[in-house]
Amino acid sequence: MGNREYRLGMYEKSMPKELSWQEKLRICKESGFDWLEISIDETDEKLARLDWSQKERNELKAAIFQTGVPIHTMCLSGHRKYPLGDLDPWIEKRSLEIMEKAIDLAQDIGVHIIQLAGYDVYYKEGNEDTKERFKSNLIKATIMAAKAGILLGFETMETPFMDTVEKAMEYVKYVHSPYLQIYPDIGNLTNAEKIYGTSVVEDLSKGNGHILAAHLKETVPGKYREIPFGTGHTDYVKDIIVLKEMGVRMFTGEFWYTGQENWQDICKQAASFLRKQLDQVF
Repeated sequence: MGNREYRLGMYEKSMPKELSWQEKLRICKESGFDWLEISIDETDEKLARLDWSQKERNELKAAIFQTGVPIHTMCLSGHRKYPLGDLDPWIEKRSLEIMEKAIDLAQDIGVHIIQLAGYDVYYKEGNEDTKERFKSNLIKATIMAAKAGILLGFETMETPFMDTVEKAMEYVKYVHSPYLQIYPDIGNLTNAEKIYGTSVVEDLSKGNGHILAAHLKETVPGKYREIPFGTGHTDYVKDIIVLKEMGVRMFTGEFWYTGQENWQDICKQAASFLRKQLDQVF
């Protein structure tokens, strides 16, 4: 756990996908992070992880044991392609299957928190029906999580459906379970502040008692990905202060490998940059 009052995780997509788990976990540690956040996105390659054999799962668990680097969080964005609010019966069934398998995998490999994508639908136009379907399937998903003792936390997204903590709280209150909470992205919230005028600090405060962890990410107005740390408008220290006051102690650096030759240096620089922000508060 270390002597710090907080822990800092590393997003899996910050490294080349071809690396072995042993390599990813080792680089995570060498870069200065405390744990790795596994990605289950909408690609067939990542979704296939949900159908790993026990042997494949054990290989990952062996790498965790050998490196001493845990995988404590999962970014489950596979619901972008197969959303919980879709009215197509096949897609709805697939969305719940993804949820069930993700929870099972999380329980097996030591994940505590699954970050949920806050979409009713993504590639289609949403309406009251998709919103109601999303709510009813959220209850099913939360019951699955409760049975496994796994926490679900909404990510605040880049679309108007759930781009603020205040909007996420509507669903947290509706489901009303300790197993459904919020895992916000302060970079996305910074862009939402520019749209709605509500400060990130004020918005975060609306989730008091319901925030499990936070994504630390750089953004600029209208752009949500692949902005180098320190070059955007995210006010880390101000946001971390309110998160600390609300009891949050887990933070994940979200950044992407995009083919850079010096990606290992970028990983180390990211950890150094984020710890400087966190250490000003803790």
